[in-house]
Amino acid sequence: MNKFKQLAIIGSTASGKTALSIDLAKKNNAYILSLDSLAIYKEIDIASAKPTVEERQNIQHFGIDVIFPNEPFDVTTFITLYKQARKQAVKDEKNLIIVGGTSFYLNALINGISELPKISKEAKDKSNELLKDLTTAHKFLSDLDNKYLKSIESNDRYRIEKMLNLYFQTGIPPTNYFETHPPKPSIVEPLSIYEITVERKILRERINKRTVKMIESGLIDEVFYLEKNYTRTPNCMKSIGIKEVLSYLDGYYSKIEMKEKIVTHTAQLAKRQRTFNASQFKEKTALPLEELSDLLLK
Repeated sequence: MNKFKQLAIIGSTASGKTALSIDLAKKNNAYILSLDSLAIYKEIDIASAKPTVEERQNIQHFGIDVIFPNEPFDVTTFITLYKQARKQAVKDEKNLIIVGGTSFYLNALINGISELPKISKEAKDKSNELLKDLTTAHKFLSDLDNKYLKSIESNDRYRIEKMLNLYFQTGIPPTNYFETHPPKPSIVEPLSIYEITVERKILRERINKRTVKMIESGLIDEVFYLEKNYTRTPNCMKSIGIKEVLSYLDGYYSKIEMKEKIVTHTAQLAKRQRTFNASQFKEKTALPLEELSDLLLK
């Protein structure tokens, strides 16, 4: 290999990204970076649908089994992981395949994010006081910076809290802060992006089969273990596949209803992923899995 190469594979959940990335990594002497908001957690194996150790076929993966469920992370974690993966790949004379399970992180790598200050306890305390009533907190920010708050829903606690922390730490409204702290991209070389497209009916069938397999593989036991060891407080415990099992354990769903809820919520997620990919990645090659496999593996 004379020069380091990298590419990205995106697509909705259950579209076949994992298997294609592993086949491609074997053929192209590459490492894999997973951009997935659930596979990053240790001990969330079934609910995340992460590839097993055997399925990884001795190919080094970054972004899988990095932190425990009670440890926080944000987009900067994946920026750090990308830098580590790229550095290691170059050192080992490998290429890099980025698999965008959560395409938001790929978008952040390409377009960059603004550097944020360290938030003091004093700033967090002020935020928490307002967050006792989420509607009040949203109105406070809206009155302060209506332009920025137009992009944040009134029930989006995570983003509201981040913007409150930013304001109380800096004393600067979000719009003004980001104007003076422009984003810095992490991926500076040209990046070929390939998207797996799947007809909705076929994707729904794939999601259904995968959900059945997850349940048969011990999803309920895994969620029971996670709740026992980490409680329901961590954000990951609100993820699809986990929250439905918790409702089943609480007696709200039958086992059949639990499965159907997981399938429905996963299909809704897939729709949001398609919409995001269509709006954010204009320069890409989008093909069905078989055609994309032929293109990349020929």
